[in-house]
Order: sequence, then C-alpha cells, then structure tokens
Amino acid sequence: MHILFVCTGNICRSPTAERLTMAYAATRLDDATQLTAESAGTRAVYGSAMDPTAELVLSGLGGDGRNFQARQINAEQVAAADVILTMTREHRSTVLNTSPRALSRTFTLREAQALLETLPRSALSPADDLTRRCRELVAAMVRQRANRHTARQRSDDIRDPIGADPATYLKVGEEIAATLNEWLDVVCGLESVREE
Repeated sequence: MHILFVCTGNICRSPTAERLTMAYAATRLDDATQLTAESAGTRAVYGSAMDPTAELVLSGLGGDGRNFQARQINAEQVAAADVILTMTREHRSTVLNTSPRALSRTFTLREAQALLETLPRSALSPADDLTRRCRELVAAMVRQRANRHTARQRSDDIRDPIGADPATYLKVGEEIAATLNEWLDVVCGLESVREE
C-alpha cells in the first residue's frame, strides 16, 4: 500500500506524516515494505530539508527527518498512490483540480480518520494483503463521505505551523501522529493490538 501526503511547502506537515508512516511500518509490521509513503507540496520549497522545528518534533514522535528533500506534487505521484491524504481541504481541492480521477482516493487526513468511526471493520479483507484492505477501506470511506454531515464540529484542516512558536509545532505534530496512527491501525488490522 502506498500513501501520498500533501501539504503546502512540503517541509512540515506532509513530511511529518510521511516519516511517521515509515516509522510505523518499520516498528509495527512484519514486512515494512507492505506500507510505503511519500509526500509533496502544492507550492513546495523544492529541494529543501524539513523545517528544523518540525524535524525536532518529528524526532520526538519517533520519526526520522534526515535526508528529506521537499518535492512539488505531480500527476505521477497521484496516479501511483493507493490513497492521498492532504492536510487541508484546500490541498485536497488542488490535487483534484490537477487529477480529477483521484476523487475516490483523496481525503484530508482528519476526514479519513473521522470516516472510520462508522465503518464496519468486519467487511474488510485480512491485513495480510494491505493493498487490497486499503482499497476496500478507501471505497468504504467514499461511500461514507456522502453520509457525513456537512456541519462538522471541527475543521478538516490541520494548521500550518510555519512562523508559529515551538508549542504550536508540537501540537500540530501530535495531532498528525494521533490521527494518522488511528487510521493506520485500522488499515493494518492492528486496532485491537493498540487497545490492549
């Protein structure tokens, strides 16, 4: 299963999600190659390393930001992804404006996590085939999206910490980690393991 994460500059939020996914795969899966991730920006600071404060937060959350280079999103990345998780609704719109066929695979990260709340897990394939399970989960999320109430109690957006104080970077990093881990637990069939 391959996930594409998208934010604006590709130096804070989306690389945090990418590298946390890689750490998750390395520590939680028997075969880490079953789960891959990359990230890109809608207005990437091309070739840049992660923002130093974001990288420090990532390290504290168990990820590794070394050797990261920011990339601009392109159609090939979108086509290769089993699911695209964006940090805001605006990022999702940008992805869909350039790749309309990706609608059934593109969600904000918070939207993806919220859609899990009403999905029956029993209908999903076993986790030994993560790509198949992910595709089933994404299809179920698309069906649930139509039933999701328009008036939400919280935004689907994860705030951009650029220019903010370190506490904001930490809050954003923790939000990404908690939301992403909950979603990955379901995709990877590890939900009950985490709850024990």
